[in-house]
Amino acid sequence: MGHLLSKNGNHLKKRTRKLHHSKKKRNCFLQLPCMLCFIVHGNSSSSSSSGGLDEDDSSDRLECGVNGNAGHHNSITAISLPGVGAVGIGAAAASKLAERYATLTSPEDCSKFLLSQRELAVWEGQGRKLLSAVPAKLIPPPALFRTAGVSVTVPVPVPVSDCTSDYTEMVCKRKCSQVQRCTPCKQPRCAFAAPDGGLENGGVGGGGGEAASNSDSGHCHLPLCPLPSSSASSSSASSSSSPADGCCGLGLHAHLPHSSDSSPCCLHHYDDCQARSSDAADHSSINHLPSSILLKVLSHLTVKERCLCASLVCKYWRDLCLDFQFWKQIDLSGLQQVNDDLLVKIASRRQNVTEINISDCRGVHDHGVSSLASHCAGLQKYTAYRCKQLGDMSLSALATHCPLLVKVHVGNQDKLTDEALKKLGEHCSELKDIHLGQCYSVTDEGMVALARGCRKLQRLYLQENKLVTDRSVRAVAEHCPELQFVGFMGCPVTSQGVIHLTALRNLNVLDLRHISELNNETVMEVVRKCHNLSSLNLCLNWSINDRCVEIIAKEGRSLKELYLVSCKITDHALIAIGQYSSTIETVDAGWCKDITDQGATQIAQSSKSLRYLGLMRCDKVNEETVERLVVQYPHIVFSTVMQDCKRTLERAYQMGWSPNTSNTS
Repeated sequence: MGHLLSKNGNHLKKRTRKLHHSKKKRNCFLQLPCMLCFIVHGNSSSSSSSGGLDEDDSSDRLECGVNGNAGHHNSITAISLPGVGAVGIGAAAASKLAERYATLTSPEDCSKFLLSQRELAVWEGQGRKLLSAVPAKLIPPPALFRTAGVSVTVPVPVPVSDCTSDYTEMVCKRKCSQVQRCTPCKQPRCAFAAPDGGLENGGVGGGGGEAASNSDSGHCHLPLCPLPSSSASSSSASSSSSPADGCCGLGLHAHLPHSSDSSPCCLHHYDDCQARSSDAADHSSINHLPSSILLKVLSHLTVKERCLCASLVCKYWRDLCLDFQFWKQIDLSGLQQVNDDLLVKIASRRQNVTEINISDCRGVHDHGVSSLASHCAGLQKYTAYRCKQLGDMSLSALATHCPLLVKVHVGNQDKLTDEALKKLGEHCSELKDIHLGQCYSVTDEGMVALARGCRKLQRLYLQENKLVTDRSVRAVAEHCPELQFVGFMGCPVTSQGVIHLTALRNLNVLDLRHISELNNETVMEVVRKCHNLSSLNLCLNWSINDRCVEIIAKEGRSLKELYLVSCKITDHALIAIGQYSSTIETVDAGWCKDITDQGATQIAQSSKSLRYLGLMRCDKVNEETVERLVVQYPHIVFSTVMQDCKRTLERAYQMGWSPNTSNTS
């Protein structure tokens, strides 16, 4: 054994030296998976014996170390100068070393900086170019060397590298690839700011002057990331190669958001993205609209739809459906469920009702309307068509308790008498619009009382009121000078009563249908005196002839609508309208048996204002002529049986109707 030891002693020393040398050679950065892990090895004794370090000597002593985690390409260990473990080097030498490292701009410069002159000469002497054996994918772009900072274990005044957007984007792409696509984090990931204005835990500490110069030169304008916790800082400084560290020497915690040791920057960025997405999902609900918009949407629903559908969605919608503006105008028309109890509840809870419509409500009686009137003093519009069960009591209560009434439409109420009209004339001086059609019990006495009390009346419509005569026409013409709309369809009114309407200077619409004793002279006189007359209805009057129509066309300077259905006119009337009138747009000559192709063609050719010509059941007008006129004058609507059927069918097709679906249904 002693012989063996004495014989192989030198061999063992040489073998140990070779192993140590080969281990050093494996540390060459050309064989490393990570280009950012730089470790400086040196002899502590030599550094401790010498008080300083030459620039050339320091570059010869720099060697590249291998990080324990081969897959971790973003960790940078601290640059250890010779002897830093025991005794620190001089500040001047460290400053020169750091300044030279900060000027590196490419992988070739970095390799020249790390290799000694002798090793570099041996490598280039073999005829191979530097970095030729390194795959291109392992060589980062030059910008990486310009932007990546370096951590030094001694405080040396080296400026912070520029925090360009390239490096920030690179970190986001490499480490936050699973984060949802959103706006990138605005904070730079180059370093953490120290309380004294310098950098710590992965950044290069610099003086206040250099930091100011960097900000003045336009670098690093964005705020720095917040400082990590002290425990995280100490653990990252002690074990930079630990896989759990998840950060490079710059202190970049770039783990995915689900990691427990994620960076505050990335976590804050990820939380903001999640918050924005959740807020967007929440605000997509219709309930996040302003209440004013929701009220506008709900206003397009009927009372039945709001009460039986919308109010059952949620409590918020129920409160919206109970908003007072929905109960100012109440339309209950056609609802058979409406009765007196419902009107009493509405009256007790909604005192701000201004308009109500109970047309065709057979379950409502005088008691319910009277209760509503007693609680709603601000009621202005009351509509109750075809409520035959109502009488004077309901209308009298409305007149007594609601003096602000401006509209009363109570057509087709057989029980209504003059007593209700007297109450209206006595209490409702603001009344402007009244409809008493088919109220067969109304007489001249009630109409005279109404006209004397309601002097602001603007619209008066009577239809088939058999007890209303010329006395009523004279009363309204004398006491209601603001009348604009007057209708006496089917009333026993004669020309002696109609002639009083010439005193109405504001008369705009006059309906004289089916007046049994109406002559042409009265009609012509009314057209001459009422200069604002725009609509005249003379249908069902066999006394109206071509001469009367000719005077109307000449004298009616404001006339736009002329209805002559079933009148005793011929083609001359239509020709006169086209020749003398420049304002008439609508002419209805339906059921006039003497109208022929000539009259229809002449009025279409000569009239410049005509837009509608009614020829319904004018049997002497050929359909071929109408088809030709439709093509020649597309701006005029011709009304015949065939043309109306075509328009109806076309409208049905536009709305999605088809013969096949209709047959199956």
